[in-house]
Amino acid sequence: MTISTDAPVIAGAPAAHPHDSPSRAGSDFAGLSRRIAEAGLLERRPGYYTVRLGVVIALLAAGWGAFFVLGDTWWQLAVAAFLALVFGQVALVAHDLAHRQVFRRRRPSEIWGRLFGNLGIGMSYGWWMNKHTRHHANPNHEELDPDVSPDILVWSTDQARNSSGVSRLIGGRQAVLFFPLLTLEGFNLHVAGVRALRSPSMKNRLLEGSLLFLHIAAYLTALFVVLPPGKAVAFLAVHQCLFGVYLGCTFAPNHKGMPTFTGDERPDFLRRQVLTSRNVRGGLLTDVMLGGLNYQIEHHLFPSMPTPHLRRARTVVRAYCAEIGVPYYETGLIQSYREALTHLHRVGEPIRRQRGEVS
Repeated sequence: MTISTDAPVIAGAPAAHPHDSPSRAGSDFAGLSRRIAEAGLLERRPGYYTVRLGVVIALLAAGWGAFFVLGDTWWQLAVAAFLALVFGQVALVAHDLAHRQVFRRRRPSEIWGRLFGNLGIGMSYGWWMNKHTRHHANPNHEELDPDVSPDILVWSTDQARNSSGVSRLIGGRQAVLFFPLLTLEGFNLHVAGVRALRSPSMKNRLLEGSLLFLHIAAYLTALFVVLPPGKAVAFLAVHQCLFGVYLGCTFAPNHKGMPTFTGDERPDFLRRQVLTSRNVRGGLLTDVMLGGLNYQIEHHLFPSMPTPHLRRARTVVRAYCAEIGVPYYETGLIQSYREALTHLHRVGEPIRRQRGEVS
């Protein structure tokens, strides 16, 4: 296994951690898990999620209600911006449902996950679950984590050297293009979900597809029945582009610019999750806007932990990491974006050099 030098070195990282024995690895996470369980931080929060899901549904209904009441007016672009934020919150709720933070059992989690994901915002629950599960198992592993595969962007200098197609075309200037590209992420979620219906790994294909196409049909029908074509297209563009930017800004601080791994060997579970994750400091507003994903380290260690417990878990996890000598990294929101963009610019250097551009 190799740890990519493209990411910033975290001071205090134990040099021998890639070769920890299974017994040592198990005891480290087991010790932390006991402390978390004893603090009651894995207990479900039905009251919290009843309120949260109710508020998100009410906001979604209010947004579409305003859309139909306003009718043919350019004020609809304000509604589009509002619904972009609401769609982001719906996606965050679907994320919690997928991790069984809301319900212990799989079936209710899947039912509500598809209602919020497929029907609510046109994002395939099954496609996203498959992709996100692989990410959680091997975060920032260049061969195993789909979130750092060189599709559009490149995440390491090795990927840059071997890039081709679109990733090579934009890789040299990907830091500058990152936020503009996020405007396409909302559209990409819809396209990826539809394409995934052909995958043999897709379960409940008929249900997934029916809900996806029902959302798309209802969405487009509403736009082009209530609004004239020009305003309908403008609404669609503002809504989907801002939705993509919001989602991208929610997930970008979590791992981008943190150490990446390659090869067959991996560090133990605790180090694999902690070393590749970045926490974002902030107050209640940050917690709400990022859906608790600003506590990325705690979320990766305990994916089924309810969102309102993550802030308290941070204190326990940070102290435990200090005890066993595992670096624990957190920073402010703006700095997290700065680090992610700096990383994107740095790993694109081989492409710029090959083009004879100044780095």
